[in-house]
Amino acid sequence: IATTAGIIAVLAVETLAFFREVSIVEFLTGTEWTPLFAIKHFGVLPLLLGTIVVSTIALVVAVPTGLMSAIYLSEYAPDGVRRTVKPVLKILAGVPTVVYGYFALTFVTPLLQQWLPGLSGFNALSPGIVMGLMILPLVSSLSEDAMRAVPRGLREGAYALGATRMQTALQVVVPAAFSGITAAVILAASRA
Repeated sequence: IATTAGIIAVLAVETLAFFREVSIVEFLTGTEWTPLFAIKHFGVLPLLLGTIVVSTIALVVAVPTGLMSAIYLSEYAPDGVRRTVKPVLKILAGVPTVVYGYFALTFVTPLLQQWLPGLSGFNALSPGIVMGLMILPLVSSLSEDAMRAVPRGLREGAYALGATRMQTALQVVVPAAFSGITAAVILAASRA
């Protein structure tokens, strides 16, 4: 409790010192963030917009891929594959964000620049794709856990009615696990 109170106190003091020098209106409505230039600007809108764009790209990459892999692991994968892939997904979820950022800057950006020659070195596509790969294990692992929790009787009932494996997965299991899948996507979005 004392540590948390100390963190809050330091943040409050530094925030008050910052807003003595910078207008809160300029901070909230400014369109430039150049704190290291001779003429400093502290508009937060470019940072906010950049975060939204990169997070949206990450979710576009991670959610469909993560759900497809979760459906495969839950409904199709043999037990040996599932026992191997699940720990690997959990290890990938533990890789620090800085490592992913370095990978995006040094590997993915030059690779994308070969396909898109006019792409800037600092762009939103590269970190968006890599952040999608970063949050993919969260979406996949948590969605698969939610799908595995669906009672076997629901699957057997669908099979008894003549549904195929894919129909059962998409029309019975996914809707039954929807709250868990939604929680996985929200958790992944918060990490992005």
